[in-house]
Amino acid sequence: MLKKFNFNLLAVLILSCFFVITSCNNKNKVLTLKNNSLKFEFNGSGEVIGIFDKHTNTNYLDRSTPSYLMAIRTDDIFEYPTAMEVKEDIITLSYPSNTQAEIKFKTKETFFTFELAGIKGNDNIDLITWGPYHTTISETIGETVGVVRNDEFAFGIQSLNLKTLGGYPYNENDCMPEFDVFSQNDITNLDEEGKPHVLYRIEAAKPTKAGSSLQTYCRNRNEDRIIENLGHDKFVSPKYNDGGIIGSKTALFGVPTNDALNTIETIELAERLPHPTLNGKWMKTVPEASSAYIIMNFNEETIDEAIKITKRAGLKHLYHPGKLYESWGHFELYNKVFPNGYEGMKTCVEKAKKEGISIGSHTLSNFITTNDPYVTPIPDKRLAEVGSSEITLDTDDKQTEIQIASPDFFNQFKNNSLRTVRIGSELIRYGSVSEKKPWKLLDCQRGAFDSKPSLHKSGTKIAKLLDHPYKVFLSNTELTKVLSKNIADVYNKTGMKQISFDGLEGNKSTGLGNYGEAMMPYVWYNNLSEDLKDGFIIDASRTTHFFWHIYTRMNWGEPWYAGFRESQTEYRMKNQPYFKRNYMPAMLGWFRMTPEISLEDMEWMLARSAAFDAGYAFVTSQETIQTHGQSNAILELIKQWEHARLAGVFPESLKIEMENLKNEYHLEAVSENSWKLYPTDFNVFNHSKKIRQPGEPLYSTFNFENSSGMQPLVFTIKPSKATICKNIIIELDNYKKIQLPITLTNNQIFKYKGGDEGFLYDKNWNIIKTIDLNIDTIEITKGAHSLTLDCEFLSDEDSEIELQVKTMGESILLTKNE
Repeated sequence: MLKKFNFNLLAVLILSCFFVITSCNNKNKVLTLKNNSLKFEFNGSGEVIGIFDKHTNTNYLDRSTPSYLMAIRTDDIFEYPTAMEVKEDIITLSYPSNTQAEIKFKTKETFFTFELAGIKGNDNIDLITWGPYHTTISETIGETVGVVRNDEFAFGIQSLNLKTLGGYPYNENDCMPEFDVFSQNDITNLDEEGKPHVLYRIEAAKPTKAGSSLQTYCRNRNEDRIIENLGHDKFVSPKYNDGGIIGSKTALFGVPTNDALNTIETIELAERLPHPTLNGKWMKTVPEASSAYIIMNFNEETIDEAIKITKRAGLKHLYHPGKLYESWGHFELYNKVFPNGYEGMKTCVEKAKKEGISIGSHTLSNFITTNDPYVTPIPDKRLAEVGSSEITLDTDDKQTEIQIASPDFFNQFKNNSLRTVRIGSELIRYGSVSEKKPWKLLDCQRGAFDSKPSLHKSGTKIAKLLDHPYKVFLSNTELTKVLSKNIADVYNKTGMKQISFDGLEGNKSTGLGNYGEAMMPYVWYNNLSEDLKDGFIIDASRTTHFFWHIYTRMNWGEPWYAGFRESQTEYRMKNQPYFKRNYMPAMLGWFRMTPEISLEDMEWMLARSAAFDAGYAFVTSQETIQTHGQSNAILELIKQWEHARLAGVFPESLKIEMENLKNEYHLEAVSENSWKLYPTDFNVFNHSKKIRQPGEPLYSTFNFENSSGMQPLVFTIKPSKATICKNIIIELDNYKKIQLPITLTNNQIFKYKGGDEGFLYDKNWNIIKTIDLNIDTIEITKGAHSLTLDCEFLSDEDSEIELQVKTMGESILLTKNE
């Protein structure tokens, strides 16, 4: 039964105004909670009047907006306390509707915990909020982790159980918004167009006009609710028995900024939250948490070669991305890849372990493929539903029109990829819904997904199943827990030690929003063997406040659309400050090695990895490695850059320079623990086919700068698309000429590195031949230079060739501190 507005409560609130006025003496009282570093002050009405750095006595409370320890909401109306009493370890808050809340609190050296122990006088509370606690701190706002800080002081909030959500009930579906849902009056650091410089994923902390606010909340889920969810305007969020608001628990802390991360670790350990480690050290603090890894298909026959490639790249993690499972849901290993099932994968894991490499695999969380036993031939009743109705006429096993009582959950098509309903044990797909009464599902396909067409009586429930554009079904809360255990079982049986919870947002199918998202990895983690947990790498494409305690780092895919420099570059860069302000190990995402990738593009990406101290996933295949003519050089570059990064040899001042996407670098190993880093200038010019008057020059002129000393001219020429050209002539500073005695096609690349020879490659960087140029080494001095480029195009008017010119700066010696 859905909740209805309680008008009696409104009357109580109006009458209670007298109580608020006559209780003003409460505001003169001062109640204090303090520990070694933080002092909270409340007045007798329960309003926060001070958030003090105990060491400096600085009050960071923003008094322009009231803050309360805890608010309650009944029938969408918020109430704030009017009286507060503290006796021993119990805080009692009184509210205008004669409601009393008992809060058990504990004072620890660096934090406080608050747990709702009981409610008197009101059985109909929708939800409670801890906070918002408004502060004047605006310098760094960690919206996911729930910590705001300046140079001296950090104030933080932590949910201490799954049902206490980081954030505020901005949306009734419990999905936290991004920044653009707030008015501009709430946004700081706007650009000239009034847009925020930073994309905030609003949750446990958020920017405000005066600084920031911190907040968590907990909802009573004892009744069904209609919400917006996963593209559906109407979605039934089923009731869920988790104890409701009783037991909601939150921690608050205020410490010197440098102690904030250590304090969160202290809270994790004290409150028995998930606490992943590597060699016994907290995963959030070890450099290896952001380790790069190889993504490559392998099987029982090819695992040895995959391990060799991983070792050549100097990496310690090998990850299987492909078709690994027969279906998603039960997660049985794909027989054609692993004919020996879990034992076959376990053999691969043990082989890799002997070489110091861990194995991982990809999941799409609670996505359930249509060939999984949870779907076919008898659908599981725990498949997620959008909502349901009843059929209103008896239906035989052949009818293609099914009459229903209401179309509400069936005529939503924004996210309705499988158009499937369930009646009893039969799945039925439908084409559309009638436009008027009697409501009918039209063009029905009976016995979908090998279920059995059946007779159905009038009055029988008909449920619209929830699906995803990947053409999969999703799980309700109970099935989500089962899927979590299924995935844990795979890892327990095989010994794999890396996972990605991709598509974690699919767990909104539970109707619990961010609660459902965190639930799946939480249940999985609790069912993981203890001997696997140390050193386990847990990736996710997104995160939430409570999930922050479980996962190692955030990483994501989709490197398929462009080269290293273009694929999701803006998104990758925006994530780096997000990671930093939320104490997350940094990652750049997935990068795919194609047979055409150049060494320069490779080092462009690796320089970004060093700049942000961020790991990445290197997507490749044994076929690509075999095809690319410079794969050995690429793997060696990965090895040296990653070794240098994890050794911490890049100084902070240099990292800031390297964050600039226009700056390029080349790294060379000097010894096991020292390297030379060369800043490089990488200029790209284009020479196109021109139509000019007779006698008018057709060449192109380009200018570039050599910021370093004397060095060979290094350049590369690549024809575009269907271009073919010959008689290519390059002239440096109007007097040094190179003429290339070749015809160059779009499937070829020419490179000159100095000396009297050039090199012709195919498009995959396999050398075709060495070309004698009959010249001495062409060198360039420090300063400005010009190049002219001319050729005879043998192709159509859209012909173009690309000229890349590379110069090397003075080397910087980088050495690991022993």
